[in-house]
Amino acid sequence: MKQFVNYISEFLADLRAQKLRTFLTMFGIIWGTVTIIVLISFGLGFKKQSMINMHGMGDCISVMFPNKTTKPYQGFGIGRQINLTEESASVIRAKVRDIESICPEYIGMKTPVRYATNIINPGITGIYPIYEHMRNIIPGRGGRFIDTLDVLERKRVVVLGNEVKNYLFGDKDAIGEIVYVGQTPFTVIGVMRPKNQNSSYYMRDQDRIFIPAPTYTAMFVTPYITDLVYKAADVSKTADVEKSVRQALGEKYRFDPADKDAIFIWNTADIDKILLYITVGFTLFLGIIGSFTLGVAGLGVANIMFIVVRERVKEIGVKRAVGAKRSAILLQFFSETIMIVGLGAGIGFLIGWGIVSVMQLIPVKDYVGTPEISLPVVLSTMLILAIIGLSAGMMPAKRAANLNVVECLRD
Repeated sequence: MKQFVNYISEFLADLRAQKLRTFLTMFGIIWGTVTIIVLISFGLGFKKQSMINMHGMGDCISVMFPNKTTKPYQGFGIGRQINLTEESASVIRAKVRDIESICPEYIGMKTPVRYATNIINPGITGIYPIYEHMRNIIPGRGGRFIDTLDVLERKRVVVLGNEVKNYLFGDKDAIGEIVYVGQTPFTVIGVMRPKNQNSSYYMRDQDRIFIPAPTYTAMFVTPYITDLVYKAADVSKTADVEKSVRQALGEKYRFDPADKDAIFIWNTADIDKILLYITVGFTLFLGIIGSFTLGVAGLGVANIMFIVVRERVKEIGVKRAVGAKRSAILLQFFSETIMIVGLGAGIGFLIGWGIVSVMQLIPVKDYVGTPEISLPVVLSTMLILAIIGLSAGMMPAKRAANLNVVECLRD
């Protein structure tokens, strides 16, 4: 303990004697620590926000769109239009066991919606109650989503996308009000809670309205659905589920299950994986940049410590002559390096924390996320600092410990 106190005293004395040199040495560590904290915090914030935005459309869902065949099959030529109905969903439920949930979807975009003198052309979506959680259409306070009774009785009720509500009603409460879809009155039962959504089909959910599917078919008299939304029970089996879905529909509508153009399936789980790889790679790239900055600072510390060893050759010789061991000399200079790195890192942490805190106040969350100092950021920085400290301190310390006593005293 006494020896450690002596190391501290000698370190502080050297600080006072070489203030400018010590400051410049620590500045590299401070700047490197700030850089790596800010960059990794920004990268993790971007990754987190990207995943939130991606899941705004739904958590690992698949959307199936009917199309035209591109392969001949059982006497049928190419170019045959495949049309899906609500029965298609029943076929999939019966033949594909790994489906957690499935919902037919109707979408129309040519009918105006009116309230008082305000008119808008949203996407009119006919769906079933299960659609709420599959697609994250969550009503705000005071409202609700379409329920089973609405479907059974073909009620004229509507849930508004938040931007549609803002256009029609402004700041006024829309719940319980009457809007006209074409010439048909509908009661507003809910308004979608605002959400982040960086992907969509046809249009964003904020620009849609949602009504019961039977009400939609009664109004617009269509036997065909626009698409089918389904979710696999196990995300790791989405590829197998997709293959089974194509097989089931191929048997029903007589097209080649290998004809992926006949039924286009957008699997958002695959997009999730790609996005995860991109954001992780981006975060690692930022971390590598910060590590290089900190590594350069470590080289600066090592160079300065070599100079310090050279300047204190006589001191080392005297200590060795009166009985100091090589290990004591090594520990002394190694401890001084660690103190410089530790002090610089501490100041860098405080500055980095301050910068990240200020960046959290900038309103760019929906685009690049909010940087945050989390446990991975702290652990990554500490690991890099530990490697830098060991590397920068050990080489000069070994040099000092291996100096010849006679040569030191002669010098």
